[in-house]
Parts: sequence; structure tokens; C-alpha cells
Amino acid sequence: MTTFIDAAPAATGSTGTELAIDARGLVKHFGATKAVNGVDLAVPVGSVYGVLGPNGAGKTTTVSMLATLLRPDAGEATIFGYDVVRDNVAVRSLVGVTGQYASVDEDLTATQNLVLFARLLGMSRPQARSRAEELLGDFGLEEAAGRPLKEFSGGMRRRLDLAASLIDTPPLLFLDEPTTGLDPRTRAQMWETIRKLVAGGSTVLLTTQYLDEADQLADRIAVVDHGIVIADGTADELKASVGTSTLQLTPADRDDAARVAQIAELVIGDPAVLSPEAARVTVSLQRTSAVPDVLIALREQGIDIEEISVQKPSLDEVFLTLTGKPEPGADA
Repeated sequence: MTTFIDAAPAATGSTGTELAIDARGLVKHFGATKAVNGVDLAVPVGSVYGVLGPNGAGKTTTVSMLATLLRPDAGEATIFGYDVVRDNVAVRSLVGVTGQYASVDEDLTATQNLVLFARLLGMSRPQARSRAEELLGDFGLEEAAGRPLKEFSGGMRRRLDLAASLIDTPPLLFLDEPTTGLDPRTRAQMWETIRKLVAGGSTVLLTTQYLDEADQLADRIAVVDHGIVIADGTADELKASVGTSTLQLTPADRDDAARVAQIAELVIGDPAVLSPEAARVTVSLQRTSAVPDVLIALREQGIDIEEISVQKPSLDEVFLTLTGKPEPGADA
């Protein structure tokens, strides 16, 4: 088993929280192209931090600098207090990285790949075999354990690559679009694995093309565009920054829809939008305490409501508002 060195005193954020990652003004050029243009990140210990952005925004380049795979052209960053340039050997002992593309050997079987990685990490043969079997089970690859990877589908290879990255659990794990190409069931398995890692004390920085993935997993989210962080906050904070919640009402009798709209406008004080096809009324909601008032007013008028919901803005809306582009993963 790999022995991780003791972490240096971690940096402390403005709220006094210990930081696994403290990056300030990171810059990286590739020729005339500035891939990263002054990224700041503060990732608390024991959290999932999501990095969201369009293709080419600088997400993978940022991860590569933090993981010591690329040297920053400017700025500075520390991992648990260790500088990614001056203390790169120490940083590498504290992090694990899963990239967008498989790093496994196609001529070896699934078991052989995992045992090889485990042995390279210092495990004994029995430990390596046991860990390989455990991970193959976690990712639903038991039946394919003895097959060479050249016979695997793309999704199966991706699952094996993820399993290999989790052989030894580091204090900080970089997951660069880890579920790209996975089916919904396997994505859900990976989400559960990430939650278990954090519950066990690890910190995860996750870049993703899936808005729902960031919404489900991340404690905080940074939106990156053109090599800079253009927004940072919890999912709820980001959603609140682009608009208010909405109240949606569908009357039991479609003919009551216009009256529902009038009453909702009167009680809430904002214009209501009526969708004639669905007989659904939508109105902006500045305060959720107004919802009971609307329902009481409708009951007094003898109007029955079939469906009611309060909707927050989605991360799709956040992304479109902040970047002006289609959401990640969409055809463009």
C-alpha cells in the first residue's frame, strides 16, 4: 500500500476553513493561446468541488497544473500547503488523477491491469489480488475480469480506468470528466463511489460535462470560461444569482387556468404566465411564504389544484446565463 506523506499545514480560507487546494492567478500559455488566464480556486478539505465550463474553457489544463503534470506560467497553488512547483514530489504523493482517456493496457485482462497498478503502488500480491476483485465488483466487471481489454466496449474500458484510479485512495483526487461515456447505471455507481470517498475523508475536485452531476455531487461549483473563474458558489447560490424561483400551478379544471393566473398575480404581485396547452400557470416567487396565501385564495374561490410545484432555476440556466453558450455536452 502506498504511504502518503503527512500533509503540511493546509492553507486557510477567508472563513477559516482548511483548504486542500489554494490556487491564485494560475496562468498557462500554449504558444499564442492563453488556455488559463488567472484561475483562483479555494477547495475546502473533505468536500467535492465541481468545475463546470464549456469545452476549451481551461478545466483540464487547470487540473494538470494542480496535479503537477504541467508547470504554471504564472500564479501559485498549494495542495495541503505544499507548493505545486517547489514541492511537486510531495504533492504527487498526496493526489490521484483520473483523466478523460483510459490509461489501461489493452493486451492485459481487467484483473491483470488492476493487479499491475496495485503492485506498482506497493501492495503485496495477495493485497493486489484482493483489491482488484473488490473494484471489479464495485464497477460491475466481474464477468469480464479474465477478458483482454481489446475486447471491451468503450464504457467498460472507462469503468476499468476509474477502478484503477481508486486502487489507493489519496487525500485529494482529481476526477477529470470521470463519467463521460458511461451509461446512467454506471454513472450512478460512480456518484456513490465519490460520496463514499468523501465520507472517508478524501477531497475531490471534479470537472464534468454533466450539469446534473455537478448539481448532485458538488458542495461548491466554479464556472470557468475563457480560462478564468466567472462564478463560484454552492449550486443554490449560483441558481439564485441568475433568477428567482417560480411557482407552477395546474388547475384540476383546465377552464379555471385564467382565473388561477389572475389570483396568483393578485396575491404575489408579479405577472403570471399562462401556458394554454398545458393549462399551467407560472409566476415568479420572491418568497416561498406566499405559496400558502395563493392556495388559500384559490380555495376561497372554489378552485381545485391538480399539481403544484416550486422550481428553482436549473444549472442549465446558470450556465447559459453566465457563458452565453449551450450547456456542456450539447451539440453545437
